[in-house]
Formats: sequence, C-alpha cells, structure tokens
Amino acid sequence: MSQQKSDVESVDALAKAYKDLSSEIGKVIVGQDDVVRAVIISLFSNGHALLVGVPGLAKTLLVSTISEVLDLDFKRIQFTPDLMPSDISGSEILDESRQFRFIRGPIFANIVLADEINRTPPKTQAALLEAMQERVVTVGGQRHLLPSPFFVLATQNPIEQEGTYPLPEAQLDRFMFNIPLTYPTYEQEVEVVKNTTTSRDVQLKHILTAADIMEFQKLIRKIPVSDNVLEYAVGLVAKTRPGTPRATKEANNYLAWGAGPRASQYLALGAKCYAALRGKYSPDIEDVQAIASLVLRHRIVRNYKAEAEGVTEENIIETLL
Repeated sequence: MSQQKSDVESVDALAKAYKDLSSEIGKVIVGQDDVVRAVIISLFSNGHALLVGVPGLAKTLLVSTISEVLDLDFKRIQFTPDLMPSDISGSEILDESRQFRFIRGPIFANIVLADEINRTPPKTQAALLEAMQERVVTVGGQRHLLPSPFFVLATQNPIEQEGTYPLPEAQLDRFMFNIPLTYPTYEQEVEVVKNTTTSRDVQLKHILTAADIMEFQKLIRKIPVSDNVLEYAVGLVAKTRPGTPRATKEANNYLAWGAGPRASQYLALGAKCYAALRGKYSPDIEDVQAIASLVLRHRIVRNYKAEAEGVTEENIIETLL
C-alpha cells in the first residue's frame, strides 16, 4: 500500500514540477505552451523530439532555456553539408605517448540540439540516429556509453528545400514527437519585441536535476493503463495502415504507408505522461487523442492522390480521431 501511496505522491510531484518548469520557461519564452509541454512529455517519456518551424520562432532559444531550467549538460550541433560523423561522435587522436585517445564529440551531453538536421548528408544523420537509438557511440571498434538522461531535440526548417536532405521515414520514426511551431499571436509578438529589445536580464532557477528526471522517467513507465485505452491506441495506429483489415476509407484513399508499432508504444507512453502532468493517475482515451497528431504526423506517408487533392497529414489524423 505504501508503494502505491508513494507513486501517487510522485505523480503529484511530477504535476507540480511541470507547473514550476512552465512558469520558469515562461520568463524567457512567450506563448508556445503546447510546444513546451510536448518537449517536456518527450523528455519524461525518454523519447526524442523533432521541432519543425520557419526561422525565427525561437526553437534554439526554447531548447537552451529548457536545458538551463533542468540543470542539464547542453550541447548544440549546427548541421551543415560538410559535417562529418566524427564531428558529432568524436574521434581518436594519437597523444604524446603514442597512444590512441578518444576525444568526445558534442553528442556526449544530456540534451543535444541538432540544429537544422536536414542540412547534412545521410551518412552524418545516420551517426546521430545510431546514438539516439542505441544510446552508445562506436568509434574505432570501441563502444562509448552516452550520459543519462540523453535527449535529442532536432530542428527542421520546412520551407527551404534547396540544399537539404529530407530525413527518411525510418529515421523520422526514431523521434517520439514531431512538434510544429507556429507564428505567435499579435499580442504575443508585441510582448516578444518588448522583452528582446530592452536591457532585460532574466536569471533562471534550476528546477530539476538529472537524477529527478530519471526518477520521473521510471515513474511514467509504472503508471497503469486500462486495456480499453491501450486497445484504442493500438486501434488508432492500425487504422492508418492502407490495405489492412482495420484501415479506414481515408487511409486506403490517401496513404501510401501507415504508422508502425513504435507509434502505438509512444501513444501509450505519451498519454501516461500527458495525464500525469495534469495530475491524473491513469490516462484515458482523451489523453491518447491529445497527443495523437504529435506521434502520427511524421509516421504516415501520403500518396500522390492526397498531394494532388491537397489533403494534409493533419486532415487524415482528424478524420481518424
């Protein structure tokens, strides 16, 4: 019974920590509450996130602010066409005593910002994705463990297709969430300009340590989910697979590929975390629906008919829900 009580207390602590985090991040980031919540959910669910938005929407600022509030080691990698895999993972050098010594690359951090991930060739993208999946780096036949917690936030600019290398579907699948950033409202933009064109200096407090985050990650896994919620999540993913018994009419008409089993896992984990942040001890179907488009958006592939008729991934997910 005491274990149950302490788990309930831990969920309450998680909901409170999220409130504190949001208000601290809000000192620097205006608006973008949904984006902040989605990033925090993926962090507590031990997943990675892809932020998609046009330049100037404070993607980089958001990530550095979150890492500061969380008291985590943060590194930024600017992806460019000439970036090599060793620029990410690190390389071996010959030292004075003629021994090979491994110099760690920027991937050895708790939060890694992969800025404009679609600007670099597939070979370099693959080096990052190995680290994301395995949480190790292999250099010269030696495996090097990455620190815990380890969290990759990648940004992608959706407008310039010139000189970019779009991420293949298999690599996109490694990201728990695909988080779209939109323009701020008129009022928010006025506040942003006010804050950023004066000599205002904001001091941020550390809210959580690495150890706290790892405890919360364990807690999320412990949260119980009823069978009907799990079946709903798996059923939702099954509906996206064209040519299968559970596929919807829209999926058969407009999709070339549907989402894989990883989508079902992330729907369940994300719903648990979304519920916990709102102080609930178990998720229901509404919690699955709340994060469904973040999980499914980058895992379904439209066919030519959908592109010709202007049917977006969002439209398809809305009809599924």
